[in-house]
Amino acid sequence: MSEIILPYCYEPRAYQLPTWNYMEGDKEGKRAAVVAHRRWGKDLLGINVVSVKAQERVGLYWHLLPTYKQGRAIVWNGMIATGRKFLDHFHPDLVASTNSTEMRVTFKNGSQYQVVGTDDINSLVGTNPIGCIFSEYSLHDPAAWDYLRPILLENGGWALFIYTARGRNHGFTMFETARKNKKWFVELSVAGTQGTRKENGEPVFSDDQIQEEYFCSFESPFVGSYYGTQMLQAEKQDRIREEIPYDPRLPVETWWDLGMDDSTTIWFIQRYATEIRVINYYENSGEGLQHYAKLLSGQISGHEEFTDYFYGRHIAPHDIEVRELGTGKSRRETARGLGIKFTVGKIHEVSDGIEAVRSLLPTCYFSKQKCMRGIEALRQYRKAWDENNKVFRNHPLHDWTSHGADAFRIGAWNSKHQPKDRKPPQEKAQDEHDYMGRSAAAV
Repeated sequence: MSEIILPYCYEPRAYQLPTWNYMEGDKEGKRAAVVAHRRWGKDLLGINVVSVKAQERVGLYWHLLPTYKQGRAIVWNGMIATGRKFLDHFHPDLVASTNSTEMRVTFKNGSQYQVVGTDDINSLVGTNPIGCIFSEYSLHDPAAWDYLRPILLENGGWALFIYTARGRNHGFTMFETARKNKKWFVELSVAGTQGTRKENGEPVFSDDQIQEEYFCSFESPFVGSYYGTQMLQAEKQDRIREEIPYDPRLPVETWWDLGMDDSTTIWFIQRYATEIRVINYYENSGEGLQHYAKLLSGQISGHEEFTDYFYGRHIAPHDIEVRELGTGKSRRETARGLGIKFTVGKIHEVSDGIEAVRSLLPTCYFSKQKCMRGIEALRQYRKAWDENNKVFRNHPLHDWTSHGADAFRIGAWNSKHQPKDRKPPQEKAQDEHDYMGRSAAAV
């Protein structure tokens, strides 16, 4: 066998060298957060990092994309401008086998490289990767890092987060947190001023997209998001606070999205005058209604605070009335037997519900401490993207954000269409928890 030189037929670009040198030159380097412009070469650099590290330490290496489908299209089938495949950067003399179905490369020394999607987090359970590339981390389900972090801490593994800015979401939080930690490598790499408005001579980006894609601005709303502008405004107006305390004098209303195979999500709301106080959020999957009945009564470990809540309405989507073939009972009837009396949300067009959320959000105050995942869902809930025509479609993308956003939409729509016999809101402040800083009469 001739001498093998790694990386194989790859030369990092000048602006990639700080990241490359950290990942390959600093053997103690375990964490890197790189916010980089469009066409920076994120995934190609990641593959070449693995090509070296997989020979230095035997183990499993993951290249994570927001969805399995993106992983196949962008990385597994990806190629550079000359037509050379990304995977051809693994030296052929070191590769034992390639499994296209599982998007896995096995090396002769026993190391493995695999492309995976974080849209199905449950499929990641039981594995032990020692190196992880989070490609376009700002679009990932943030729960994936929560799952993988303790694994890498235990086995001494590394993680490279490499992504484009997408508003003030968890990617922003990651970047800001990393900047304050001396053990992290952090870089913000923006594009030059030339060629940012056109591709192949054609204008394809709005000003917000240019700021996001090329100049890595976290200050622009998440392009394509339904509520990005409203959530950015809430942040700037200090309506996303560390904590919004529960007021025992106000009933707690819950807004639900009930999943079967997907997640079930619940928002916990208190109304005060014109304010919507979002005090808590819960999400889980693979559990029946009995679990959620226990949750509301504070019987689930770690969520004992729900014991104290005085509940008002529980608003669920209209499909809660669909009868199950096995029992002949609807989930609404099952829930009633468990002590949860649901109000069925009014049927509406998704587009109308989205407008209802947009109208409601300027009156909302969120508890960051207890609603972080739900807040991220609202920030990132977005239109589906038509890759062929380079335009957003007129319907939502179904991903991890859908569950929290759908529950909020159901609640917002029913807030807009309150029953006529509903009691009017209080007309003056009761205490210092009037978050608008003035009496309701002055609102």
